[in-house]
Amino acid sequence: MRSKDRALARKHLDSKLNSIRRSSDILRPPKGWVKAIREALGMSAEQLATRIGVTKPRVYEIEKAEISGSITLDSLERAAHALECKLVYTLVPKLPLQEAVEMRALEIAKKRIRAASHTMTLENQALDEKELSEQIESLAREILDQGGSGFWKEE
Repeated sequence: MRSKDRALARKHLDSKLNSIRRSSDILRPPKGWVKAIREALGMSAEQLATRIGVTKPRVYEIEKAEISGSITLDSLERAAHALECKLVYTLVPKLPLQEAVEMRALEIAKKRIRAASHTMTLENQALDEKELSEQIESLAREILDQGGSGFWKEE
């Protein structure tokens, strides 16, 4: 994927994720979604088991697995379907994607420029802070424009 295509993809994903990122109300209830919704509907574990096609003890295992974080997406989706719900699965980045990419480019640029700056200092050709900052910004823009698969490789 080209750099401009990636930037457009980030922009579209960011716009979709912004409303979710801003909503802190979507935290899993302490007893888990499956149990919370089942109880709110007035559905017994046995009734849910019948709807899923599993045993009653399996329903309790599903509810415990959700709380512990070991539930599979397949089990969660089957439970959601039996509860007349839809499963919405998403990863919500802590920062907007564009901001994360820009921060990564700055991080790479700082490492590269600082290494070169150290050599220049040893040769008595040190850059002042303003020049150093401008060089970092310029290199970060180049790194962003290049993109590529090595972008997230640890240096």
